[in-house]
Amino acid sequence: MDATEGLPAIDSHRDLHIWIIEDQKMVPVPERAYGNFFEEHCYIILHVPQGLKTTQRASRDLHYWVGKKAGVQAQGVASTFMQHLHAAMGGAPVQHREVQGHESDCFHSYFRPGVVYRKGGLASALKHVETDMYSVQRLLRIRGRKHVSATEVELSWNSFNKEDIFLLDLGKVMIQWNGPKSSISNKARGLAMTCSLQDRERGGRAQIGIVDDESKAASLMEIMDAVLGRRASSLYAPVPSKSINQLQKANLRLYQVYEKGEDLVVQELATCPLTQDLLCAEDCYILDQGGFRIYVWQGRTCSPQERKAAFSRALGFIQAKGYRTCTNVEVVSQGTESAAFKQLFQTWCNEPCSKRPLDGRGKLSQVKLDVGKLHSQPELAAQLRMVDDCSGKVEVWCIQDIGRQPVDPEHHGQLYADNCYLVLYTYQKMGQVQYILYLWQGHQATAHKIKALTSSAEELDLVYRGALVQEHVTMGSEPPHFLGIFQGQLVVFQGSAEQHGKGQPASAGRLFHMQGTDSCNARTMEVPARASALHSRDTFLLVTAGTCYLWFGKGCSGDQREMARRVVTVISERNKEIVLEGQEPPQFWEALRGRAPYPSTRSLPEDVSSFQPRLFECSSPAGLLVLTEVVFFSQEDLDKYDIMLLDTWQEIFLWLGEASSEQKKAAAWGREYLKTHPAGRSPATPIVLVKQGHEPPTFTGWFFAWDPYKWTNNQSYEEVVESRLGAVSAISEVTAEVHSFRLSRWPSNGRTGPSALQALRGSQDSSDDELELGPKVGSSRTSTSSCHSSPRSINGSVPRTQLMHQAAEDLPEGVDPARKEFYLSDADFQDIFGKSKEEFYSMAKWRQQREKQQRGFF
Repeated sequence: MDATEGLPAIDSHRDLHIWIIEDQKMVPVPERAYGNFFEEHCYIILHVPQGLKTTQRASRDLHYWVGKKAGVQAQGVASTFMQHLHAAMGGAPVQHREVQGHESDCFHSYFRPGVVYRKGGLASALKHVETDMYSVQRLLRIRGRKHVSATEVELSWNSFNKEDIFLLDLGKVMIQWNGPKSSISNKARGLAMTCSLQDRERGGRAQIGIVDDESKAASLMEIMDAVLGRRASSLYAPVPSKSINQLQKANLRLYQVYEKGEDLVVQELATCPLTQDLLCAEDCYILDQGGFRIYVWQGRTCSPQERKAAFSRALGFIQAKGYRTCTNVEVVSQGTESAAFKQLFQTWCNEPCSKRPLDGRGKLSQVKLDVGKLHSQPELAAQLRMVDDCSGKVEVWCIQDIGRQPVDPEHHGQLYADNCYLVLYTYQKMGQVQYILYLWQGHQATAHKIKALTSSAEELDLVYRGALVQEHVTMGSEPPHFLGIFQGQLVVFQGSAEQHGKGQPASAGRLFHMQGTDSCNARTMEVPARASALHSRDTFLLVTAGTCYLWFGKGCSGDQREMARRVVTVISERNKEIVLEGQEPPQFWEALRGRAPYPSTRSLPEDVSSFQPRLFECSSPAGLLVLTEVVFFSQEDLDKYDIMLLDTWQEIFLWLGEASSEQKKAAAWGREYLKTHPAGRSPATPIVLVKQGHEPPTFTGWFFAWDPYKWTNNQSYEEVVESRLGAVSAISEVTAEVHSFRLSRWPSNGRTGPSALQALRGSQDSSDDELELGPKVGSSRTSTSSCHSSPRSINGSVPRTQLMHQAAEDLPEGVDPARKEFYLSDADFQDIFGKSKEEFYSMAKWRQQREKQQRGFF
């Protein structure tokens, strides 16, 4: 087969393209069916970032997906097509092999609110999705946290368990049954999936029933018993899914792959930590991430035969290692590596290594701070790590045995290495008061003081009613804004304030290392008074009993010298003697106890622009941190039930949803993340705790679109269910059908028989037309179970005057108060909302609610 002849055309204006392999051809999948996968088939998925996503330097990704019942031939055809498509695109996309139920986070991030695994194949199902089809009877098991999947299972009570969510889909009625041990967050995610299926596959006209408590949903349980049979035994606990924790992911091994004669050699080259210079452009490598994922890296000049053999080599490696056949495989080419691959190395330099233009994620320097711009352009605040121009109010407390003690404003910038401090910064953003609480920890602080620091921060947070953004800062790794609020005059002394007050012996010299060029990057640290502590790139202050020497290294700049002259007055008010490197008087070396070698080469600052920000959902099911990545993240991915970790490389943000249950573990999770990171991250990296609704611009700037009003009307799961109570005629009809057919059709053993199922299905089919027309005027609107439906037209459109700004009791009969706008004519809808109904209902729910509220339809 010549696969090159069957390559499809690619629409350059779409992010996502999906093809199913059918009869050895790539057949495009309709967009409305994206996220549906038949288990007997293979698929090819191409993702090409569009618009703002391209500024993230995001990679293009090409996946081939293997259903659990797909044949070997279909898998081979899918792999061949993908290789030819990859070559046709210049070898740029990152290639992935995905197996049903074990897909990568990158794959799952395309499909929100989740994926649906369907039984059989196209030959039996004919179409991926048939909107408005009501002759459906299936049972879906919904599970997952950030990445949700719905799997079609046997239509029986035997498929149920205590913890998962199950959806009994009967066409015009969809019953979501929540396991008695399922969490609120899982119920909410299950409902999002159910609503998505309702919209995509039923055109929004099916009704949803919710079973949270079987004893309070008698009519729904009656339907379920009729379809599934009577439950003969108690529910069982599900088999826990295996989660790969961060410690396992940190186990890296790099192998070089080459041919020696007719033999293929796989030679171990290095273990964690890895450096980029281990990779040579002429070779191919396999990177084993603890058996969790296998990467194949292809150098720019490796042969076409080696490129073609990448997946076969990876699968052979998996088999030789005894790993599961569903292990993820990712193939990357030099110059187009994914963010996940790059962050497995200690440092990574994007190519070419020459100057790169700023693209919204890069590093800015020497930018004059404009508080207006920082607030109106949060992406600038995120790059600079500055929430404002540091002109706000500053309060400082020192942690003592008896609690926190306020520090005199005259000594705000003078900290001691064996203490801990709380620094509260208050500023205004768009007229609103905002707070940042810095928890500063000295290198010599005891465990007791560190614990007291955390306790004091919690107490202060209670005083401010949870409005404090908390940032954990370690001595020597202070962020720019922390340095800026002290105007570059932060000085950290060794020892304690008590020792400093007692003074030093007259003969003892004290050496201070002065770094920085401006108020937002300058810090001064006391170091051992030894010549080996000097460095040619910086300035130092040596304080002796008789003289103060201000020492300028050969590599320091004029800005460094000027900043040093400003800071020295904080340490000593005596006159200073300027000393240039190489021209030191003998007394200078005597105070340092003699000459000694010290660094003289100027080191370059770390280039962090190569690292993309990454967002993860946090959990600890077995006591160890488990992270699930959300690729191409947005504000929509922040759910109030979640704790999310945003890694910008220079800082770690922990976002705490208002309904998350493990907020006290967040800081510890941040530390564990740094400790187990395969790149060997510094444990002193600042950790910032951000609560929902109190996000600073240094956090929101990493999101390309941020709506500060998104959570204004944020409803809980219970409120969502309650607000959806509406017409339940379809459920009542199905209940009546159950009564009609039960005595004559149901088998004596209480199980549903084929004749009963067919009778129920036929009855549903016969009422499809009535369902599309909507409930009849005067039909009953009460039920003992929670359910909702999309609104339906009642005898044509309703005049806008009868809908706008009208209370529920004043609406025409048959109008659903929760969806008043639906009853407008198309012309009125376009005139009022400025868009069609289709465009309106494709928007996020919270945006719909806001527009309805603004226009009098809430």
